[in-house]
Amino acid sequence: MIDLRPFNSLGGANHGWLDAKHHFSFANYHDPKRMNWGNLRVWNDDTIAPNSGFPPHPHRDMEIITYVREGAITHQDNLGNLGRTEAGDVQVMSAGTGITHAEYNKEDITTRIFQIWIQPTRSGEKPGWGARPFPKGERSGQFVVLASGFDGDGDALPIRTNARVVAATLKAGDTAEYPLGKDRRAYLVPATGAVEIEGTRVNARDGAAVSDLDVLRVTAIADSEIVLVDAA
Repeated sequence: MIDLRPFNSLGGANHGWLDAKHHFSFANYHDPKRMNWGNLRVWNDDTIAPNSGFPPHPHRDMEIITYVREGAITHQDNLGNLGRTEAGDVQVMSAGTGITHAEYNKEDITTRIFQIWIQPTRSGEKPGWGARPFPKGERSGQFVVLASGFDGDGDALPIRTNARVVAATLKAGDTAEYPLGKDRRAYLVPATGAVEIEGTRVNARDGAAVSDLDVLRVTAIADSEIVLVDAA
């Protein structure tokens, strides 16, 4: 029902300018038990040094969601998109038939992000990029949808897949519920704080792979900022 993946068990590599931790097999880290969780393929916990970043590189056929935890990330791509996404906000890149992009920390402080890759349901479509702010006050005590492949999810950024990315900020002692459904899978990571799910403690930057739950109930042990992917 809940597979806890402590932060110190994650794969990763420190490149100096980038300290990357991988919840799933990625780059030179390979664990056959951590290849994916449903259609969720990548969850990277990246710490990017000031005035550095990822130079231009290509992607295709992947939905890439970036959640900025601290600092800011500046995106630029070969479609002419240019944008800066700050802490608490989200950007989505639908790689589609192919896109080349760069992601830079142009700040004078460290930037920390979650980068999430979800396999698309639809392929053969044009690439695209979008970003928007999600004030933390609006998700105080409740889950808010940040990115969604479903109609009717309000101002959520669109993704081309059977999944949602949601987030909540909880005060210590507060509980939030998310209607998951037993046919779905969730992967939850507290960006800060610590939470409890079905008697299991999940600390900051730990991962919790959740299945076979109609309703996911999360109780904050400390003030917490939570990001969750609802995957097929």
